[in-house]
Amino acid sequence: MATRVEIAEAEGKLGVLLVGLGAVSSTFIAGVELLRKGIGQPIGSLTQLGTIRLGKRTEKRTPRIRDFVPLAGLDDLVFGAWDIFPDDAYQAAMRARVVEPALLDMVRPELEAVVPCRGVFDQQYVKRLTGTHVKDGAGKLELAQQLMHDIRAFRQAAGVSRLVMIWCGSTESFLRPGPVHSSLADFERGLRSNDAAIAPSMLYAYAALSLGIPFANGAPNLTVDIPALSELAERNRVPVCGKDFKTGQTLMKTIIAPGLKARMLGLTGWFSTNILGNRDGEVLDEPSSFKTKEESKLSVLDVILQEKLYPELYKDYIHRVNIHYYPPRGDNKEGWDNIDIFGWLGYPMQIKINFLCRDSILAAPLVLDLALFLDLAQRGGMKGIQEWLSFYFKSPQTAPGLYPEHDLFIQLMKLKNTLRFLRGEELITHLGLEYYD
Repeated sequence: MATRVEIAEAEGKLGVLLVGLGAVSSTFIAGVELLRKGIGQPIGSLTQLGTIRLGKRTEKRTPRIRDFVPLAGLDDLVFGAWDIFPDDAYQAAMRARVVEPALLDMVRPELEAVVPCRGVFDQQYVKRLTGTHVKDGAGKLELAQQLMHDIRAFRQAAGVSRLVMIWCGSTESFLRPGPVHSSLADFERGLRSNDAAIAPSMLYAYAALSLGIPFANGAPNLTVDIPALSELAERNRVPVCGKDFKTGQTLMKTIIAPGLKARMLGLTGWFSTNILGNRDGEVLDEPSSFKTKEESKLSVLDVILQEKLYPELYKDYIHRVNIHYYPPRGDNKEGWDNIDIFGWLGYPMQIKINFLCRDSILAAPLVLDLALFLDLAQRGGMKGIQEWLSFYFKSPQTAPGLYPEHDLFIQLMKLKNTLRFLRGEELITHLGLEYYD
């Protein structure tokens, strides 16, 4: 057995700071509060329901993940938030119409206690929204300092011993890395000069990392995945991960595409379209925000299928993605996929998928898992990019020059092997020759 990594115990309360108190965050908080009362099950949460095999299959050691690694408990979570609208978590959840009102009323006092701080907002980055509950500052450095003040005040008022921050806000306009993002010194100069290429999400990440708080980006915008903030995370020994929660249509792609490739089935085209009517849909109806999301969604197949290695199967395949804002659907997103494939001797076939999903219901358990795993990573001395958490993202953040792994099953193996490594258990390769010696 390998030497296990020393992990500090999860003592005291864990503060979960949510940037954006909309459908995802309010559904997450409501779910945790209901679970604390014994109402419902944490479906979709690997930390709560997942198991992990240890050793050989013949040993029959398969504990729950939450019993294997020292995670914070649900009763230890305390919630804080920022939003550009003043609604508390109960009002936000009622407006989102994800969790039914009868359930929300069972935890109404707990939800009403989560009141967001004023958010940092720049309409250049989210053109379809007009914030009414926003911070006023002389410049971006002052706004970042205000966020740090909010964090310190929350830490003291809530009595938490540790914190994590998760971006659950709207998708920002498409932005490519520029000079101001190239180093921490350049970034901090940009804060002082109010550089337009520093997005609001970056201010939250900067504030968190400056105070030693792990950060996860649940949206596709350029945020913590820039050299400047990677440098800050390394310097302050803080874990980070992202980006873009993998929930609906892209989740299906990372399940199906590896199967096609494993069986050496060809692909000529994959046409995807979505309708959704929540605030996310409204934001993505604007071209520059959609461009950010499109880049995230399109990258998945390229990496999984590896066209250059398998030109006979995937050369010049067509991949199209559309998102349509359709208010009557609310948070109940519907995704259609038409997949044109071919098999033996080139004979064509089709796969059609109609996924009627609930966006925030799929995202809420991801927020829980990321909060608990990031806290675990920090207590275990892990710092910088946490690629083992790629399982949760459409566009996993990796070391510079390293392509991301999108195959959901490889991602899960990586995650579980990381947990085995932390606890000094043998890594599992599934070779299995020892059973036949």
